[in-house]
Amino acid sequence: MSEVRLAAEARTEFGKGAARRTRRAGKIPAVLYGHGSDPKHLALPALEFARVVREHGQNAVLTLEIESSTELALTKTVTTHPIKNYIEHVDLLLVQRGEKVAVEVPIVITGDAVPGTLVTQDLTTIEVSVEALHIPEQFEVSIEGAEAGTQITAADVPLPAGAELVTDGEALVLAVNVAQSATGASDEGEGGESAAESSED
Repeated sequence: MSEVRLAAEARTEFGKGAARRTRRAGKIPAVLYGHGSDPKHLALPALEFARVVREHGQNAVLTLEIESSTELALTKTVTTHPIKNYIEHVDLLLVQRGEKVAVEVPIVITGDAVPGTLVTQDLTTIEVSVEALHIPEQFEVSIEGAEAGTQITAADVPLPAGAELVTDGEALVLAVNVAQSATGASDEGEGGESAAESSED
């Protein structure tokens, strides 16, 4: 994942009223913490930060330009408004080059299982420990040609070199099952209704 530079301003006002004023000014309230340092209250440019999240995901690593200094930070938590969907607040974790961090990385399923099966995905992310400047945007898991009974656990997800699995390796990511329509076909009599259809009455 590439590093992104972003200008940030120190905030001296706090509370809900101050946060609203920050957002009205086109900025996002943020807190930078980590490595035993005192939390720094910042304001990030809203449009630029939203673009960073859109292009690099919620694990984006930022080089923050704060007045005359720079800080390397991992985007830890992005809080969005539940209805209006704008970013309300951001938590940033101070990191150092070469340091490993624990992050949740999305899992993307590719390919198609054999016909007559149903794929259920239990986990959409897994947690890994990885170098801060080499966080993958996603992990791809192929189910091309997978048959009923196939199960993929967290330990089966291919990780890049240097990444270590934090999630329990036995945690189920997905399972390929026989589709209900396939198992229920034999229960349908001539000219009768299937179990799924009759249950609608």
